[in-house]
Amino acid sequence: IDNLAEVDYSLNSLPAVFRQFIDLDLKGIVYPAGNYTGSTCVAAPFTIPDQSDSMLHLAFSEHIFQTSSFAYYTAGAFNITIAEETCSYFNISTEIFGSIIPEVAKYSVTPYPVMLKLMATEIPVISLEQDSFTVEIQGSMEVFAVLPDSTTQLLFTMNIAANTSIALNIFDQKLVGSLCLNR
Repeated sequence: IDNLAEVDYSLNSLPAVFRQFIDLDLKGIVYPAGNYTGSTCVAAPFTIPDQSDSMLHLAFSEHIFQTSSFAYYTAGAFNITIAEETCSYFNISTEIFGSIIPEVAKYSVTPYPVMLKLMATEIPVISLEQDSFTVEIQGSMEVFAVLPDSTTQLLFTMNIAANTSIALNIFDQKLVGSLCLNR
């Protein structure tokens, strides 16, 4: 897939060949690049509703998303550092945090740029719904002041639990997603 994850796909059974279609039952497992150890979760079988008016049907189970989540979590893809340049673009500084958290205002009288480190602390859980899917992420955020000599000073750490819904639709032959923060 990329330098962080690979995919192993194989047939679960022999292809079923019919007059108008071929049914391929593939099992896909995503794993950290160079570290295939088998799946960490069990795939539940499912069926695709019969719709003979389409040329191609693709279906993905939660299993492919769970193994993808595991692979990218293991590879550290959910650990992100938002650097000073990005924070200054959005005007995020110790002054902003100081207006919300009084202890930061006491520590940092002079406004300094900040650096944010976001880290997933558990494997994100992805669940498929009728018209969307949800992603539950547990993580932490470290906020650092970037001092004039380019050193950093930890201001605070906060734990984060987020639950989002993502719906995918096709508009004008383009796949478009909408994101909703549930909590």
